[in-house]
Amino acid sequence: MMSDLTERQRLILALIVRDYTETAQPVGSARLVEHYKLDLSTATVRNEMVALTETGYLRQPHTSAGRVPTEEGYRYFVTHVVYQADLPDTARHTISHQFYQARQDVEQWMPLAASILAHQSKAASLVTAPHAERSRYKHLELISTQGRQVLMVLVMTGGEVSQQLLTLAEPVLQERLSAAAITLNTICTARTTEEIAALPVRSDALEKDILTLVLADMNRGEQRVSGEIYLDGLTNVLSEPEFLESGDARRAIHLFEERSLLQDLLARAMPNGVGGVQVLIGGEGKWEELKQCSVVLARYGIPGQATGMLGVFGPMRMAYSRTIPTVRFMADLLSSLVSETISGEENEQ
Repeated sequence: MMSDLTERQRLILALIVRDYTETAQPVGSARLVEHYKLDLSTATVRNEMVALTETGYLRQPHTSAGRVPTEEGYRYFVTHVVYQADLPDTARHTISHQFYQARQDVEQWMPLAASILAHQSKAASLVTAPHAERSRYKHLELISTQGRQVLMVLVMTGGEVSQQLLTLAEPVLQERLSAAAITLNTICTARTTEEIAALPVRSDALEKDILTLVLADMNRGEQRVSGEIYLDGLTNVLSEPEFLESGDARRAIHLFEERSLLQDLLARAMPNGVGGVQVLIGGEGKWEELKQCSVVLARYGIPGQATGMLGVFGPMRMAYSRTIPTVRFMADLLSSLVSETISGEENEQ
């Protein structure tokens, strides 16, 4: 078990993390004293760096080189130095203004959030659309396309939309399809899968068949970990110096671009509470693809109704002091928008 640190050791560790984040170069004692105007001798700083190395918070890449943080060094820095840091007011106002302009356009929230996160963190970002923990029916449309084919559009409370093309046993006129949709909307609106399954069996064959498909669609939705996933800023990661001549970044990006792998990451790393931030450093021994990387994740939304995930992915040498408060602030902002949307839907009913 690693020992706690003195105030001076905490300062030196924080300055090394900060300097290495900016330069990607090992940090020496003379650099710390001169660049940060420390009221300490280089010998004193060097001794503290040796102590931090012996306790596992720093490592020395080469015999004559300076030090760089280890995974444990980054974890200590995140946990004890920057986890509760606040986002500067200027950044808060800028982000809030961008969302205020798009607050009426729900479809723009996710790509906008991903873009802002990537820009603010100078890393890659991911945002998942809010996903209903329990599917609740809102509206159904049945649209005749050609022959026996019908497009079924199902909207859930919380904004999730699913579309699928059905092939009926025989052609059905649009008028008949619209009537069936109106009937099902009347009896199903605001109901959960369990409530709809408990309804009396429909005597109308078309309505019965459509309702079976609706329930199957709602059940599939509940089994998904997240809604649609939006990615941005992947080129930011590829341009980092530690990734230029290695396959580490490409392996990590493959994890983010492969939907099934990303779903697994989100399911196993999902932060417990809405608004809480979780930091994964070096893959935490679970994801080999992330051994040179860090991921900062948070949940947003309304527990028990609709939640999503957002996060930032980059090298372990990440600007945690900027990234963590940005992710937390964005999660709070998106939670407020989801709450407003759901409240508006409830008021309409």
